[in-house]
Amino acid sequence: MALLGIGEAEELLRLPASTLRHWERAIPAFKPRKDAFGRRVYSEADLRVFFRIKHLSKQRGLGLVAACEAILDELEANPDARARLAELRGELIGLWAECRTSGRELARRLEAARKLAQD
Repeated sequence: MALLGIGEAEELLRLPASTLRHWERAIPAFKPRKDAFGRRVYSEADLRVFFRIKHLSKQRGLGLVAACEAILDELEANPDARARLAELRGELIGLWAECRTSGRELARRLEAARKLAQD
């Protein structure tokens, strides 16, 4: 899967960029890569972490520190099940990215067809 910019990550996670940046600052071990222009780019692994933090904080009501501790506890408790869930989540993120790309291509082609029909 290609790296996603912060706008794409916002859309996928349904969280504002300010929240993502806050989580990055609050979790010292979490540092997304930057592209040649200094913009944040997120890998599939980065997105998996964000999804888990979002679930723990929004659905279970945990604070950021407690959510991070819960993630560490989960990883230690059952690594095989966690690995499979991470694999499935990665596949879903990849499918989402493919659908998004296909949708853009379809919109581009429809616009070209409309222009041809008008001429």
